[in-house]
Amino acid sequence: MDKFVIRRRKRSAVEADEWKTEEPFKKYKEECEVEEEFSQPIPWQKIEAEGLDCDYSLLFEKEEADHLFTQLEDEVEYFTGDKAKLQVYGKSYSVPRKQATYGDEGLMYSFSGVHLLAKPWTPTLEHIRDAVTKATGHTFNFVLINRYNDGRDHIGEHRDDERELDPACPIASVSLGAARDFIFRHKDARTGSSKRQIEPVKLELAHGSLLLMNYPTNTYWYHSLPVRRKVKMPRINLTFRRIVKNKQKTGIKIE
Repeated sequence: MDKFVIRRRKRSAVEADEWKTEEPFKKYKEECEVEEEFSQPIPWQKIEAEGLDCDYSLLFEKEEADHLFTQLEDEVEYFTGDKAKLQVYGKSYSVPRKQATYGDEGLMYSFSGVHLLAKPWTPTLEHIRDAVTKATGHTFNFVLINRYNDGRDHIGEHRDDERELDPACPIASVSLGAARDFIFRHKDARTGSSKRQIEPVKLELAHGSLLLMNYPTNTYWYHSLPVRRKVKMPRINLTFRRIVKNKQKTGIKIE
């Protein structure tokens, strides 16, 4: 289950031969050419499977990661009330974790019937965002924050494929606090008569780590953070994204 390949160099768009014929990848290749190396010389692990392309590294050493976690505990304001619920097949459920959104002015993220307006960047979030940009060469205008109080808090299988996300930009996931299992499962290995035998990919996301989910990962793979009852400590996860303003849903009332 823990299958991945370690590699120092990020695969360029030109090297992804198996995806060249797909129209979305053509757009990705045109808009998101990257250099052979990341802009910050930190050691990266390449994680690959059929249609899965990720890069993993330790972005912050323990002392800085501890400090950032403490600062976020003081700064981040999480949603409450209806904003802490999601809609599934017309029914409302409490989110099994805390959530917050920050970013550039006017940006909003919508999923599962919830529309979350970004609060202004805090100094700590700006510091983490800039560190991610320095490490990856990509810029981000929005971050979704999930706080897991312990191993009972979780997130189910999903794909970050909302229409307002820029397909040319990867999603950068920073983990602080308790290490947690993170599982990828291919869409064709989930259910149905055409279900395929494709092994899931399991990672343990460490304190201070950065996982970069590149195209076309969110097209083919679902990911989740399952319940782990033995985990007693909290975890904060920050997923940095680039939202395209003219693709955001319009006509939504913000209270």
